[in-house]
Amino acid sequence: MNTELSHEQLISIKKSYLNMLALFLEKEQVRSAYLRSLLKWGFQLNLSPADLYHINVDVSELAYKDPDTKVEKLESIYHLVYMIYLDQVVEDMELEVASLYAVKLGFKENLVSELFKSIATAVYDDTVKRDVRQEVLDFLKVYEV
Repeated sequence: MNTELSHEQLISIKKSYLNMLALFLEKEQVRSAYLRSLLKWGFQLNLSPADLYHINVDVSELAYKDPDTKVEKLESIYHLVYMIYLDQVVEDMELEVASLYAVKLGFKENLVSELFKSIATAVYDDTVKRDVRQEVLDFLKVYEV
């Protein structure tokens, strides 16, 4: 599996991450273990003030917005699970955070493990360039989510 992402895909992943971060930050208290996972993903994405500017995000006004369609919701979870996969260190807490997010978006908890299996086994595909949107659509068809 090719792990290289296009500029547009990376921006989409960063937007998904920031939206999920906003969801957790809306809570009065966030478990420190969840916060560690959220921070780790931000570091992995190399988020910078310039990124926030380019994707038009004001951190002081960061607010969760429910994705509009089922495809956008699944794509958002896919981005998160893909980040978990990329560093090749899968922590239970990361999967728990991802599962909480999936449930918030209206999916079953086991969606995260199914997505993870799908991403991990894609290593054996001969895909030259990643098409996240198509992978999400294929996943929706196969698993009838």
